[in-house]
Amino acid sequence: MDFYKSNKNMDRGDHNFSDHNPNKNNNSNPKNIEFLCNLVDDSFAYYYFYNSFNVFQSVNGNFYLIYTNTKNSIILFNLLVNKKINEIKNSHNEYISNFRHLLDKKNKRDLVISISAKDNCIKLWNINTLECLLHIHHLNKKGYLFSACFLSDNNNNYIITTNFSFYPEPIKLFDLNGNKIKEINESGKSTYFIDIYYDNKKPKIYVIVGTEDSIKSFDYYENKIYKKYMNEINSFSNNIIINDNGQGFVKLIESDKENKIKIWNFHSGELLKIIGDINNNINNLCLWNNEYIIASCYKGIIKLIEINNGKIIKDFIFHKQFIITIIKIIHPLYGECLISHGNDNLIKLWINKI
Repeated sequence: MDFYKSNKNMDRGDHNFSDHNPNKNNNSNPKNIEFLCNLVDDSFAYYYFYNSFNVFQSVNGNFYLIYTNTKNSIILFNLLVNKKINEIKNSHNEYISNFRHLLDKKNKRDLVISISAKDNCIKLWNINTLECLLHIHHLNKKGYLFSACFLSDNNNNYIITTNFSFYPEPIKLFDLNGNKIKEINESGKSTYFIDIYYDNKKPKIYVIVGTEDSIKSFDYYENKIYKKYMNEINSFSNNIIINDNGQGFVKLIESDKENKIKIWNFHSGELLKIIGDINNNINNLCLWNNEYIIASCYKGIIKLIEINNGKIIKDFIFHKQFIITIIKIIHPLYGECLISHGNDNLIKLWINKI
């Protein structure tokens, strides 16, 4: 069972958090979410960078949370025993903004990329040995590296990156040795968000990017734009998720700086629904199965929204300050849960009281 159950085709490498407790209800209603514990209190999260931590099941069966602190260390935390088990000190010169995980089954190892936006670099780690396998320096000539992720194609794994600056560059694809394999021409727009959607039925690989005026999906094999999801001018998308219900209807869901959530038909580019009147700055989104959107907002508020009618069902207060990242997991002990990360240095675990 995939870790992101409702978002299982977005970035194949992440989110392998298996459910080892079959007695837990994994199709439940999230209205009864309750705080369980603070997992860590020394984390660091920079505003507006999603994926500020990552959760994964490792190749050896352990369940890990990976995050960073104010000293730019990478910390590995075992979720089953609630204990820090490893730390890579001073792993970057500047703060770490993103983490992505890849289960490399072929080589039986866990790979993690850590991204430093200000330092404009990526590092690739073998988390099992704590070895740095790759350091790509000065990735963009001018600007910042806001986002990167793994891309898997025919048993080969790659790293794909964005560029955000006044001098935009193409999206770049590197192999795991740091060789640039491919570029995607993004029509001169700065990109700050990137993720991958694998359509296993066709099969197709789509690269999803966010720019200052639109969202675009690219056909990876044909190296051209597949669809544009046009926003108002200068309406940045804070977060984008893909919802594939397995029945052939795929939705692209975004939050923007105008405090709206928009739902698009991924394959046609049609705008299906606008959820407005949030009255709060939206940062991160996740899905609860195929029925609810969970939106993290300013001042520590989480909003639970029904996808079909766009109705806000409930507000929760999760943190005292801004919530950077929120994800849904299938916890091996507690079933369906949420993990949230605020800029109050806390990463919290929330369980569903059924």
